Amino acid sequence: MDTDTRSTSGRLLLAAKTTLWISLTVFWIAVAVIVLPELTAGSRVAAARGTLLDTLQQQRQSRVIAMIHRQETVSLFGVPVSSFIDIEDSEAVLRAIRLTPADQPIDFVLHTPGGLVLAAEQIAHALAEHRGKVTVFVPHYAMSGGTLLALTADEIVMDPNAVLGPVDPQIDSRPAASIVKLLSVKPPAQISDDMLILADMAQKARVQVATFVEGILLKHLPKERAAALAVALSEGRWTHDFPITVEGARALGLPVSTAMPPLIYELMDLYPQAGVGRPSVMYVPLHGGGDSSDPSSGQVSAP
Repeated sequence: MDTDTRSTSGRLLLAAKTTLWISLTVFWIAVAVIVLPELTAGSRVAAARGTLLDTLQQQRQSRVIAMIHRQETVSLFGVPVSSFIDIEDSEAVLRAIRLTPADQPIDFVLHTPGGLVLAAEQIAHALAEHRGKVTVFVPHYAMSGGTLLALTADEIVMDPNAVLGPVDPQIDSRPAASIVKLLSVKPPAQISDDMLILADMAQKARVQVATFVEGILLKHLPKERAAALAVALSEGRWTHDFPITVEGARALGLPVSTAMPPLIYELMDLYPQAGVGRPSVMYVPLHGGGDSSDPSSGQVSAP
């Protein structure tokens, strides 16, 4: 190979390396342009939520806890995201309640389709046991496990168009009441072993949920009324997504008000859609309260 050929090959190799370097640089710049605004926007929104929660907390002299689950499926790069009450939520809420003085009022901002029975019952039990006044705010909807939490409140504040829902248990995404009904319309010999097992689980689940609901209602209602309301909400007389309006909730004997503070709506505006890393439970320290001894207090979230 002569000198000219080697020189030409060297120039071509250098040009290829330069082109590759430029392409990689452009690629990473494009990634940064797409990703960085998402990350910084998330930080700004989280800060705005914390500030608003603190303002509401100061105005009402309470512990304010927000559990807001969005059902949109839009997030970074289009990855679907949906939210519901889970164990991470119950851990965060229980911690917030534990850090709250026993006589301090709790304001619970609730927007959820429901979720795991265990997680919802853990939160409901802690709210029912809290000595201070518990107010649950429902700006749009609190279905299923969300309604279970609302039942613990001394006062439920609903938007005039907000709804609650039945708390009847679901087994493998099937209504427990419908599974049990199967036993009355078909002989056991015509029902699969799997469905017979589900029917047994469904019957136990109905009794367990009704018993639990009655227990938390006893904080506010006499035993007969608590038992009747627990059965009405858990026996499956309605479909699981049946909307219980303000009027319907009052007819059931629930302590419902429609005096929604404007700041609750402002808080909802800060949750426009689901996103990666979005916290579903947040709270901020109580000024002069019991959080100062906890070095990690300030903001707690469950992703």
